[in-house]
Amino acid sequence: MKYKIFCSDLDGTLLTTKSDVSDFTISEIARIKEQLKIFLVSARMPQSMTYLQKRLGIENQPIICYNGALVLDGTNEILSISIKIEAVEKVYELAKVEHIKLGLYYNSEWYVEETSERVEKEIKYTCAEPIFRDTNETIADWKSRNISAHKIMLMGTKESADKIYPLLTEQLSEQMNIYRSNDTLIELAPKAVSKLSAIKLLLSADESLSDVISFGDNYNDTEMLLHTGCGVAVANAREEVKSIANHITLKNTEDGVAHFIKQHLI
Repeated sequence: MKYKIFCSDLDGTLLTTKSDVSDFTISEIARIKEQLKIFLVSARMPQSMTYLQKRLGIENQPIICYNGALVLDGTNEILSISIKIEAVEKVYELAKVEHIKLGLYYNSEWYVEETSERVEKEIKYTCAEPIFRDTNETIADWKSRNISAHKIMLMGTKESADKIYPLLTEQLSEQMNIYRSNDTLIELAPKAVSKLSAIKLLLSADESLSDVISFGDNYNDTEMLLHTGCGVAVANAREEVKSIANHITLKNTEDGVAHFIKQHLI
């Protein structure tokens, strides 16, 4: 297989553990990084990706954050698209009814109202620290700065997530992409962007999507895997994701991406 660009999701895909890549993955990326551009593509915030870039030795490459809402090349901001602040307020009102807590993200800023098991896991696994303050304060602050969310994370129970998901879809699906991360988490991103749209933005004049090989595991990876030259799902991926992939490799915990690189790239 001959490709020019390697794109991979992080959590559940490239990461062997909850927070890190394996030595095997590092060695395989090192083997191909002079021949292929390596783009990390994630729902994560910037600082939760840059430490992994350093581990992989690809700090000179762009990163696609927040499912494509923020694209950075070092300190250069290539793209920044946020959810309208009025939509953030609407999500907050719906969430309060179901006692669902929000995580609000803008660039390198992360705001939550209080700590929880979920928040502590995020801190542990993503190497980021939130700012604790009332959501109304965050919204007021963002209005004064004329900015808004690159991502909203809804953190509830399975029951509350089941209740709010159809409401979000019915009332806000025209304004944002709505991803069910798992039974208790829902992620919201601007409608105008996706992982695929961000990859397109980074293509050079002599490159096309057929030059891209991509790896993923979850719903927000489906479009990327479907429309790039080769889409590879890890064995732990959602069944819907595996059904549209060109190939299925081993689980992320078994270094599936690294094994695929070793077997098929260069």
